Amino acid sequence: MGNGPEWLFCFHGYGELGSSFNVFEALLGKSYTLISMDFPFHGETDWQEGLLFDIPDLINIINLIKPTDQPFGLMGYSMGGRVALQILQTIPSQIKRLVLVAPDGLHKNKWHWLSTKTYLGKQLFAYTMKNPNWIMSLLPAAQKLGILNKSILKFVHYYLDDAAEREILYRRWITMRKFSPTKSLLKECILAYKIPTNLVFGKYDRIIVSKHGWAFRQHAKSLITVTELEAGHILLREKYAPLIAALFIQ
Repeated sequence: MGNGPEWLFCFHGYGELGSSFNVFEALLGKSYTLISMDFPFHGETDWQEGLLFDIPDLINIINLIKPTDQPFGLMGYSMGGRVALQILQTIPSQIKRLVLVAPDGLHKNKWHWLSTKTYLGKQLFAYTMKNPNWIMSLLPAAQKLGILNKSILKFVHYYLDDAAEREILYRRWITMRKFSPTKSLLKECILAYKIPTNLVFGKYDRIIVSKHGWAFRQHAKSLITVTELEAGHILLREKYAPLIAALFIQ
């Protein structure tokens, strides 16, 4: 999208599409050339490389698209925030600006770590995606104990009640398992390379909460800003796009 002289790579959320960023074309297209691809097992990407999308693979794709030695900006939404952070951690010298919208990756999700990083966890994850009844039976008790709020409970039911959704969840999580940035390294990179970083959250988001953004900002206040919008998790909408786009034109 767009034909501006600056380059901006945009990474979508779980179950979303690269086209989610179309709302920014009119706002940023004169200043930026925006690139947004569908992740493996998303949209029109026909993924034939097994259950692993590695970090060097994505960086190679980026380098094939943009001009050689051209620094670029990053925007990541939800799961795409985790991907953008991993890119910054890997090649910080090439990153001009980072904007994260309701981003995953600023704290360690213990369930994601267990399911994708440990041998036993991966075995249990695979079993559960085929036989979810055992975990579904625990949900009412977890809600009563306050372990799961209504938003998380709705989220779990949406992805686990249907066999096809469980299968695609398994494939997507396992395939993207290498994207797991480290907060201490991210802060070092942002400070060392003076990368302006803007974090945007929905004030009423119960999936990705803003407290992780405020905590991340503590040791790099001169470079990291946090913005909270009067919204929930779904922030890639026309009504919020001008506020987010403005972060790239400061």
